[in-house]
Amino acid sequence: MAIPEKQLDTWTALGSVKQSAATYNTIKAVLEDKNAPYSGQDFKVFLQGSYGNDTNVYADSDVDIVIRLDEVYYSDLDNLTEPAKASYEKARVPGPYDLSHFKPDVFKWLQSPKNYGAAAKDGKKAIFVAGNGTRRDADVLVCAGLRRWWKESNGVDNNYAEGICFFLPDGTRVENFPEQHAANCTTKHQNTGDMFKPVVRIYKNMRNRMIDDGVIKAGLAPSYYIEGMLWNVPDDEFKTATWGDAIVKTLNWILKANNDKLLCANEMFYLTRPNSHHCWPTANFDAYIAAAAEYWKAWE
Repeated sequence: MAIPEKQLDTWTALGSVKQSAATYNTIKAVLEDKNAPYSGQDFKVFLQGSYGNDTNVYADSDVDIVIRLDEVYYSDLDNLTEPAKASYEKARVPGPYDLSHFKPDVFKWLQSPKNYGAAAKDGKKAIFVAGNGTRRDADVLVCAGLRRWWKESNGVDNNYAEGICFFLPDGTRVENFPEQHAANCTTKHQNTGDMFKPVVRIYKNMRNRMIDDGVIKAGLAPSYYIEGMLWNVPDDEFKTATWGDAIVKTLNWILKANNDKLLCANEMFYLTRPNSHHCWPTANFDAYIAAAAEYWKAWE
């Protein structure tokens, strides 16, 4: 039997809103403090992830906060012609202050005794700030602006998409486009009669229950990719009278889709690919969606 409508309705609810907002505002104030060692630089602090996109559920813990250095930008030139690349390189002026300076300064500031001390720990991707009684755990992603130039560009015009990037410890650059992701998910929500985000929360809650029940392992289906997966589903598949019908229709569409052609919600990367820092590993996607279909049918 399928999951009861009453349970699905419960799973549509937003998770902690007040505490996550308070956490963001508190850490944002620390990051923007005029006494921070990077305070003279051009940067922006904003919220991303489930809390930023209104798809958070009660089991979500970390609040994802971005601090983006705008003093300089990094470039993705893969689409440019060789003449355009040459024009870009000729006009390029390296900035004196970049991510190699910015991230250590941000970490030093967060870890200072007046702020979070030992509660701030540097990680592979982000700086983790442990929560306390009034503050949730938070991940602070220190990044810089990114420009992905389109193939029509001559290398010195404004024909590019703006994103963010950061570097892993081994020097690998990771790119993302959170503003496009958020905007596209909001448009999807509106086009589906405000059904998209509650359906995402149902899928996330079901994923969490599958982990608790030992059906799948934690980390197999990150929330970011679940949002992207559902963003590909046609709008009409969400427009149903019940949550159960919405799950059946969206799940059936995904099961029949060619996952090689699915896109991330930001439309900048394919959703599934093996061995990519920007895509859902194909094997993980396949394992998750097969398990979700079986879990739906086997619910008791």
